[in-house]
Amino acid sequence: MTILVTGATGNIGRQVVEHLNKRGADVRALARDPSKANFPDGVSVVQGDFLDVDSLRNAMSGVSTLFLLNAVVPDEFTQALIALNVARSAGIERIVYLSVIHADVYVNVPHFAGKFSVERMIEQMDFKATILRPAYFIQNDLTIKDVITGYGVYPMPVGDKGLAMIDVRDIAEIAALELLRREQASEPLPLNRINLVGPETLTGTDIAAIWSDVLARQINYGGGDTQAFERNLKQFMPAWMAYDMRMMGERFLTDGMLPGAGDVERLTQLLGRPLRQYRDFASETVASA
Repeated sequence: MTILVTGATGNIGRQVVEHLNKRGADVRALARDPSKANFPDGVSVVQGDFLDVDSLRNAMSGVSTLFLLNAVVPDEFTQALIALNVARSAGIERIVYLSVIHADVYVNVPHFAGKFSVERMIEQMDFKATILRPAYFIQNDLTIKDVITGYGVYPMPVGDKGLAMIDVRDIAEIAALELLRREQASEPLPLNRINLVGPETLTGTDIAAIWSDVLARQINYGGGDTQAFERNLKQFMPAWMAYDMRMMGERFLTDGMLPGAGDVERLTQLLGRPLRQYRDFASETVASA
């Protein structure tokens, strides 16, 4: 049987495809432009777009398990709902959906609210799914490395509650393992949710201290001003997205992004190894500069 990976050309989706391929799964990768897709031998590539229903019907034909990953876009919920309806029509029961941690708490943050609505639709449509709820991606900080190294400031509004940041490489491997677990089960498995977190819960000051150690010079935390954060983001992303990120930052400050009891131990057991630390990412980023 076949596992369809959506978002397959993105950072996480591509790694999911590679993990599945290495483990001998029959993988089909969804791409808007297959001519630009570069996947390992044995991976089938199919053209498709979430808003092109006929292309989704074709992509999902003969598929047994679906990895649903939607980008943060204005019509994210519509795209996901179309995909779920087409999946049901195609007879697909087994799904792994990439949501976000605290989707039911950060209710005023647009892309969190959208993902929580998708979670509700998965339940209402009685899919047999794993809902993965990742915390903040460590690799998001690649977008601010020049600010850190050039100005000596860590600018993300992390606050003092802390974020259980997770490496995208761990996210992808866990997603692949869950897809295989569902694909290989003799019967569709019941719905479950897994928080995807890193091994540490770090404050803004903690992260600045890590960069200080790695760079061997003082890096200060300066990220508490969410208005300035939004203003800076608008220089390189649409205004709606910058505002969405600001709303998320404000919830970082008031609520944090904290793991649940046993989350770290569960993920460590699932991977069979320790979770990657933020310090590893910072060291790798500096070494590759």
